[in-house]
Amino acid sequence: MRIDDFLSSVGVIKRRTIAKELGQNGLIHVNDTKVKPAYQVKVNDIIKIKGTHPKTVEVLQLPISSVPKEKRDLYIKELD
Repeated sequence: MRIDDFLSSVGVIKRRTIAKELGQNGLIHVNDTKVKPAYQVKVNDIIKIKGTHPKTVEVLQLPISSVPKEKRDLYIKELD
């Protein structure tokens, strides 16, 4: 699953287009490496979003579709 799609599916970023822009501007890092929006997310990746609202999350599992708010803890763990 692409990182821009993952971030929007699990609710870290509200819209995929915003996640895509962040990746294109070099504000998304995975395991301390800058990544593009097409990066394929893997379980145990540490994602750092830089910018005005910085956030760090660990990928616990990959969703098939959008995740309801009450189930987000199954897919990501906030590390901030």
